[in-house]
Amino acid sequence: MVSDSPESADSADQADPVADEPTARPPKKKRPFWVELPILIVIAFALTFLIQTFIAKVYYVPSGSMEQTLHGVSSGGDRILANKIVYDFGEPEPGDVVVFSGPPSWAPEARIPGPSNWFGQVLQSLGSVVGIAPPNEKDYVKRVIATGGQTVQCCDAQGNVTVNGHSLNEPYIYEPIEFIPGQLDCTTTQMSRRCFGPVTVPDGQLWVMGDHRSDSADSSYQCQGMPAGSGAQCQGPIPVDNVIGKAVFIVMPPSRWGTISSPDLDAGWGP
Repeated sequence: MVSDSPESADSADQADPVADEPTARPPKKKRPFWVELPILIVIAFALTFLIQTFIAKVYYVPSGSMEQTLHGVSSGGDRILANKIVYDFGEPEPGDVVVFSGPPSWAPEARIPGPSNWFGQVLQSLGSVVGIAPPNEKDYVKRVIATGGQTVQCCDAQGNVTVNGHSLNEPYIYEPIEFIPGQLDCTTTQMSRRCFGPVTVPDGQLWVMGDHRSDSADSSYQCQGMPAGSGAQCQGPIPVDNVIGKAVFIVMPPSRWGTISSPDLDAGWGP
């Protein structure tokens, strides 16, 4: 009988270091740039679409109804960022500049011709995702003047809009409609076209007006310059549910970068 030597036993107890090492994986083959680029573009568009659907949307100002606060197409066309989640935690307030879908009865302020071929339609659809395409002609941007339950009217003796009998201070107004106390106001035979109301805003709705009062088809449109009791119907308030978001920032052009102010129109009102 042959016995194992101590040297043989020690050799058997020692593991083979090469056998214990994991097999090295071959390096992962990198995709060529021409393959990765379309993937990155698709991901970028998808993220942009999700952000603009649920968080914030870039909006192209179509008309001049908010001059000079916002420039319309005729003077360059500002692109503004509308915060879509701010009103998930509260309601629009007087002074806010809001982007909204116009009710069916509202007249379009800007006639925007669409592309005539399928390629142009595809480009417009892609452009709308990143805010470089013209908007829907039934999208509007205006300033909230009164909310549900408030009564809005124009004008006081100085030509100011009033809400619940309190005169508003509106320093943002550009090119107001002509109003001359005692000569062309709300008491003269020929009334100023600035005059309207009184109108009580229904609950869940907003009275909105453009800062460029002489060139804005807003809530007061179609009843301006008409005496109370004439039967004239204003274009009227909009449902709060139609609001897309609060305009908070001018993103294009770079020379116009800046925040969009929302003055507190209730400031200074008495009881």
